[in-house]
Amino acid sequence: MGLQPRAVSRDLDWGIPVPADVEGKWYQYWLDNKLFSSKPDGREPYTVVIPPPNVTGVLHMGHMLNNTIQDILVRRARMEGKNACWVPGTDHASIATEAKVVNKLAGQGIKKTDLSRDEFLKHAWAWTEEHGGIILKQLRKLGASCDWDRTAFTMDEERSESVIKVFVDLYNKGLIYRGVRMVNWDPKALTALSDEEVIYKEEHSKLYYLRYKVEGDAEGRYAVVATTRPETIMGDTAMCINPNDPKNQWLKGKKVIVPLVNRIIPVIEDDYVDIEFGTGCLKVTPAHDVNDYMLGEKYNLPSIDIFNDNGTLSEAAGLYVGMDRFDVRKQIEQDLQAAGLLEKVEAYTNKVGFSERTNVAIEPKLSMQWFLKMQHFADMALPPVMNDELKFYPAKYKNTYKNWLENIKDWCISRQLWWGHRIPAYFLPEGGYVVAETAEEALKLAQEKTGNTNLKMEDLRQDDDCLDTWFSSWLWPISLFNGINNPNNEEINYYYPTSDLVTGPDIIFFWVARMIMAGYEYKGDMPFKNVYFTGIVRDKLGRKMSKSLGNSPDPLELIDKYGADGVRMGMMLAAPAGNDILFDDALCEQGRNFNNKIWNAFRLVKGWEVADIAQPEYARLATEWFESMLAKTAAEVADLFGKYRLSEALMAVYKLFWDEFSSWYLEMIKPAYGQPIDKATYEKTLGFFDNLLKLLHPFMPFITEELWQHIYDRKEGESLMVQQLNIPTACNEIIVKEFEVVKEVIGGIRTIRLQKNIAQKETLELQVVGVNPVATFNPVITKLCNLSSIEAVENKADGSGSFMVGTTEYAIPLGNLINTEEELAKLEADLKYQEGFLQSVLKKLSNEKFVSKAPANVIDMERKKQADAESKIASLKESIAALKK
Repeated sequence: MGLQPRAVSRDLDWGIPVPADVEGKWYQYWLDNKLFSSKPDGREPYTVVIPPPNVTGVLHMGHMLNNTIQDILVRRARMEGKNACWVPGTDHASIATEAKVVNKLAGQGIKKTDLSRDEFLKHAWAWTEEHGGIILKQLRKLGASCDWDRTAFTMDEERSESVIKVFVDLYNKGLIYRGVRMVNWDPKALTALSDEEVIYKEEHSKLYYLRYKVEGDAEGRYAVVATTRPETIMGDTAMCINPNDPKNQWLKGKKVIVPLVNRIIPVIEDDYVDIEFGTGCLKVTPAHDVNDYMLGEKYNLPSIDIFNDNGTLSEAAGLYVGMDRFDVRKQIEQDLQAAGLLEKVEAYTNKVGFSERTNVAIEPKLSMQWFLKMQHFADMALPPVMNDELKFYPAKYKNTYKNWLENIKDWCISRQLWWGHRIPAYFLPEGGYVVAETAEEALKLAQEKTGNTNLKMEDLRQDDDCLDTWFSSWLWPISLFNGINNPNNEEINYYYPTSDLVTGPDIIFFWVARMIMAGYEYKGDMPFKNVYFTGIVRDKLGRKMSKSLGNSPDPLELIDKYGADGVRMGMMLAAPAGNDILFDDALCEQGRNFNNKIWNAFRLVKGWEVADIAQPEYARLATEWFESMLAKTAAEVADLFGKYRLSEALMAVYKLFWDEFSSWYLEMIKPAYGQPIDKATYEKTLGFFDNLLKLLHPFMPFITEELWQHIYDRKEGESLMVQQLNIPTACNEIIVKEFEVVKEVIGGIRTIRLQKNIAQKETLELQVVGVNPVATFNPVITKLCNLSSIEAVENKADGSGSFMVGTTEYAIPLGNLINTEEELAKLEADLKYQEGFLQSVLKKLSNEKFVSKAPANVIDMERKKQADAESKIASLKESIAALKK
């Protein structure tokens, strides 16, 4: 092997180390030796881009899971000889960050409206620099092996330039347009949102039945309209009925009066109205409902916007001006009641859209916004996923993806915020606008467009809005390698497409689908080859983790308590791809216990004295068997990694180490107390340990590095994380199967020792009735069971304790090893109990009433009890007779 085993006394503290000491030491070592760094070379690239967390965010359990999985994949790829490049970065998170800055300023008595854009942005950058990047530092505690020199930010210079370039390009291609449309308005963030940023929640609300009096009706008749939003009646410009609704035929051609408002509006007819809902009469408010907006367009109805941007009622409403929309809802109910214009109110459950960011009910609002045409992108992005060129794990998310793309709507990409990429559109003094990457280019275009060469920069006004944050992160796999600004540079050509994306299914539309679209638009290729969707981390009761429930542990506290390796293992034991994770601290404890098991096994091996003596046969057999077990597990783990079944891969290595290596192999080769181990077995064992650490390293990087450094003398700069796996996967299945039988034989012998209370120091004989199927392993069985002999016999000795393994009977002659009188007394007491039990069963079965009324399965169960008792009685009688001879 050429490597010298490292001496324990010199290098290894015999106590189990404090995880924090080991983790800090090795993480710094990896950084100092640039082991996370990647540069294009001749190797196969393995590229992962981090889903950029909010720049001012802090680590939560979802991040822990996601980044543990990424790190496992990246570390495994490195050990497979690939050039692993894991690129970290953060997202500027327009809405969330601007809200935090606004709140901070409010605490200082400053309003956003009191500041200029530049003044506000100075505060925003200061906030970002103060709080930004904390999450990336926290990821180091987890062991994340990112190439930190590549850390990017969606608003850094390179990424910002890419975003503006793409906006201008898509505008010039006719894919970006500006227009007044019904948008989702967030009255708290004061910005438009895309459809994907609206979360629908079931609400227990009310259905209000309002009386709309018919204009000039001699009988004073009225139509009744059911609505969940009476506060919007100030914006009503029509009432609509279904022309096929018999109950409302009398309203055709009439006009009605909006209650309280006293505005006269026409009754229009359209098939859109659901005859079954409410009374079949629909109030039409084109400015505040998507469907009403479509009716307004169709019938050329006026549109009255009754809301201010902050959700209060505007001057245009005429009533309740300046009041909040929800306060108006309460007040208007009372006022309608007092005016005799409220027919009734019913409890009603409906779905209401909330802002994903601020958790405030969104307001449908007509607004001038920028949009990206999406059909072109959907047509490109759907086939690769459905054809499995780009694979989803689990595949069930393909249908979710397909459904969204087949029902795609144009993306509202403008936001009424200052923190973000400012839209590169410049308005001209005489109306109209130009779109350009820089103000200088805009001026040139403006002069060309107007024919006015005297236009100056100050004559142009840049659009105040900024772009949706996702408009920068959809370029992430390309912009990280500067593939927009410099399309054919060495890095983009080498690292793109990236290998695996690990993300949550909740951003499949926001991010995953859009990255696929951008990839095909700007690189003509997929942005990644595989997408691994993690589940949601829940508590052990299945509840989603949240601050309000107090059920979300602090990841850093878990790491302090259980060590990063323990927490990583705890997360992964409960993390099958795409399924929700039921997290319990006990899993981290299991991880920590496994760490201790590994450490103690290492101390045991390193504590043995080694001598240049002949290898015993039991040790030769043990090494031959474990070599096959290691090969078998290595092949299984490789297969599971290929299927992204990482939880199962970890469990396979865990069982190999805990069950096969520690519980069986080390017991087989362990020298007698005070005796040395032979050199051949010792070196083989160190080799096994080395390979076990390689298999475990992606999951548990710190303890494996610590122990790997102590197996042999290592040079400065050497590390387990860059060692090649190279574990042979050729397995001798015969020896593996045979040893499973050996385990049962050993288990049978140990059971007899236990039952008969025979001490381990007492040597036993083993008789095999007929042919011994595991004769090869006799030396191992002899050692582990302290046997004096193993003999094949035709008939077992009288007074033996016996057991079956498969069809072979094994017997231990007990002779003087047991106290005959005590054993007889025990057997006779057992016989008496079994006979009594048999009588109670027979009594039941001889009862005709019971037999005729009891279900067949109950009678079958009683008959099985009878057969089992009779078998035990026969065996006990045979044993008693043998002892009395």
